[in-house]
Amino acid sequence: MQVLHVCSEIFPLLKTGGLADVVGALPAAQIAEGVDVRLLLPAFPDVCNGIPDTVLVTQVDSFAGLVSLRYGIYQGIGVYLIDAPWLYNRSGSPYHDQSMSAYPDNHRRFALLGWMACELAKGLDRYWRPQVVHAHDWHAGLTCAYLAANGHPARSIFTVHNLAYQGLFAAQHLQELWLPSAFFNIYGLEFHGQISFLKAGLYYADHVTTVSPTYACEITRPEFGYGMEGLLQERQRQGRLSGILNGVDDNIWDPARDANLTARYDADHLKNKIKNKLHLQKAMGLQVDESLPLFAVVSRLTNQKGLDLVLEALPTLLAHGGQLALLGAGDAVLQQAFLDAAADYPDQVGVQIGYHEAFSHRIIGGADVILVPSRFEPCGLTQLYGLQYGALPLVRRTGGLADTVVDCALENLADGSASGFVFDDCDAVALSNAIRRALVLWSRPKHWRRIQRHAMNLDFGWHVAARDYLSLYQRLL
Repeated sequence: MQVLHVCSEIFPLLKTGGLADVVGALPAAQIAEGVDVRLLLPAFPDVCNGIPDTVLVTQVDSFAGLVSLRYGIYQGIGVYLIDAPWLYNRSGSPYHDQSMSAYPDNHRRFALLGWMACELAKGLDRYWRPQVVHAHDWHAGLTCAYLAANGHPARSIFTVHNLAYQGLFAAQHLQELWLPSAFFNIYGLEFHGQISFLKAGLYYADHVTTVSPTYACEITRPEFGYGMEGLLQERQRQGRLSGILNGVDDNIWDPARDANLTARYDADHLKNKIKNKLHLQKAMGLQVDESLPLFAVVSRLTNQKGLDLVLEALPTLLAHGGQLALLGAGDAVLQQAFLDAAADYPDQVGVQIGYHEAFSHRIIGGADVILVPSRFEPCGLTQLYGLQYGALPLVRRTGGLADTVVDCALENLADGSASGFVFDDCDAVALSNAIRRALVLWSRPKHWRRIQRHAMNLDFGWHVAARDYLSLYQRLL
């Protein structure tokens, strides 16, 4: 079975969010299951630097001009690169310039990604042709529309990693993208008078998946659907919407082998985790004391992630002797508020603005609790990393957080299924109450260690998701 993943970023070459982690791990897990997998990406500078040895497959005339298709191998996986320097050879983010303004030609840049995927399905590479084309998020959404416009030369799957990002562009651009004018319709890719790359994926794909089962249900409701809930309800009724939980790449996230840590450890040697905690406290300028519960945040600082709730609940955490270590960047108001808290409570609050992959490992390796109080969370990987590293997740019951963390309620403590702390209401009171429960459990070290060991022994490996996707591909074929 030949499968082509169509995407805009891949860890560790180019990453702006969890999508890159998925694309960096899922194909390898599918290859291990016997699938013939390749990737298609724009030739962004960071991607080209990571895959320097490529060969020219062909050149093709497109709506964006004469484009080269190159092929190389990255970590054992075949990767096609769309070589169009006038579109992709730009410094910084793949989506916006240094002033955070979206590139005005993004409609062409990412429509070309979908168009090239369709051309590969039609046989552009005469030595390899996909049977299934798997498109990820709005950047690749037009893939499914191009396949539909060309007689469905391959079966298509569209995976929603975050429905909030929809790829909206002016209707006037449709003609230049070589798509039928009839596709600009409510029963097509039109959304409130604009072209929606996301809706193109949702409408034209043979099957739509999300990155967790709960999120697949949530997005059929108005509060999570962003105006797409009617279409998603129809997909659900047709049996064409499902959720497949993301996984953890244990080649990267394994405390027993993680070179980023001060001391490596596993579920049977948790004393070494304390060495990481003490090192983290020192690095963040906190009071160095293993008896103090250390809470951590590793996140984009946005409204979605509920970090404003953390600020409101912070007095509760600090009043009970807790500490907070934060790594993240985003909203300027949130950034300044956390920096102010660090200035006011230097022994208890440490803040690092920005994102550093290695330091994120050190924070999760040293933390006792990882906070993920999101308003919505399609899957979430941070809580999975926390489970893997014995940093018990404290999460809101939404999306993938609900699917992966079992609350330390009495009945779950009794049957040994508890793995973290879960709250329901999206407010600071509910978060504060969950923090209090975590602090009570922290005062019972024997119970805490037992839950840590259980959390670290849970299996969220990518092989599970790889098999679920393989089953879906087989059904579609």
